[in-house]
Amino acid sequence: MWLGVACVVSVISGSLARQAKWPEFTPNIARASLELVIDYFTYVAVPALMIYWFNMVPVPYGFHAETWSLISAATVMAVSCYTFANVGMKSEDYYFVGFPAVWNVVVLYFYVLDTGWLVNLVSIIALSILTFIPVKFVHPLRVAHWRVVTIPVTVLRAAMTMILVVISKDNPYYTIGMWIWGAASVYFAWLSVYRTFVQGDPGPSDDSHS
Repeated sequence: MWLGVACVVSVISGSLARQAKWPEFTPNIARASLELVIDYFTYVAVPALMIYWFNMVPVPYGFHAETWSLISAATVMAVSCYTFANVGMKSEDYYFVGFPAVWNVVVLYFYVLDTGWLVNLVSIIALSILTFIPVKFVHPLRVAHWRVVTIPVTVLRAAMTMILVVISKDNPYYTIGMWIWGAASVYFAWLSVYRTFVQGDPGPSDDSHS
């Protein structure tokens, strides 16, 4: 729940800072640097610690049960350093280029879907690889393409996420929330696949990143 609150704060913090005229009143503070530190902690460090602390990758072979969770957590933190240091993290139309290190969302999926160690391990490996591959991932607020649909879907998914985390699985509303949450997830996946493989990069101007 607190990771969800932190995610909302992170999404709106830039707009709030601009409205508050941050550079004018705090000229000695590099907002972008501070935001990167907070985002890395929220999106990467805490979820990585959760993967280890809650032993989400308890591979039953070879090492002690917690060892693979520790390796997975270390992998998450290591590959995410590239994401936050990558000057081409976003395309000109504000899609993320490569997996954008939103490991808090990944951990949420592990929790809600109650996935096993194999799914968790394969997911971490696959997303770590996608960090270095220029697959486009939609930014829920800044991407103009389908924004009129994306923003309401983002709000709806956030609400359904809260329901799935708070209420019991025996509650009849849980199933409804799961279906809506799943449909919203499919929408975001479709938008990213469409941008990457169908729309593609239209021209040279799309090769430079902001």
